[in-house]
Amino acid sequence: MAQPHRHLGVDIGLSGLIKWIRYPLVNSEAAGLEVVGSIADQFEGAFAHQLLRDCLVLLDSPLSSRDVEILWLAGTFREFDLERLGIDGRVWLRRIADICTDRIRHEDSSFMPADAAPAVDGAMKEAVLAEIRSVGPALEQATAHHAYNALVGVVPTLEQAVDVDTDLGFRLLLRAVKGYFVPISEARYERYLALGDELGLGEDVVDDGDFNVWPDLVD
Repeated sequence: MAQPHRHLGVDIGLSGLIKWIRYPLVNSEAAGLEVVGSIADQFEGAFAHQLLRDCLVLLDSPLSSRDVEILWLAGTFREFDLERLGIDGRVWLRRIADICTDRIRHEDSSFMPADAAPAVDGAMKEAVLAEIRSVGPALEQATAHHAYNALVGVVPTLEQAVDVDTDLGFRLLLRAVKGYFVPISEARYERYLALGDELGLGEDVVDDGDFNVWPDLVD
């Protein structure tokens, strides 16, 4: 599946949904699905294409339901907690995909979702994995050892996501770093911008105002 609508001036696809589903806070599956429908309708339905693509990439991957849940929980700071709500990660992705498909069919009644085409570039994959490993200790401290929103397994699961799709894995890394408000240096921030540019992402996707940048930090 092609990746249309990548420059919308906001974070895109699944990482964008993860950001928006936190504001305002929703605490039920029905409320969550209402937000999904609203987000899929953004930009005259253009957002639905990228969101559908991200969901299909993960659904077609070997990632388990628990892996999907970890990626989601890391980005949302457990504020839309699939685990607490008893929602299976893969089932949740399928429901999102169905909503996106229905929205796209408003414009094209013959639309049929194609098989997802993961985007994995060897050099870019290694660059993103290097960033995950570099920020890994700080991200592990922020997630697994959080006082009341602890989440185990974020770093290795992000590495798996990058193996599946470099672009999506990178966006989910950023969302996890932002979700748990991990302190990063200005140098790391600049590297994130450079990686986003190489992946063809707009600066608005990388920096949406949620980073916790410490000017004096060296990392």
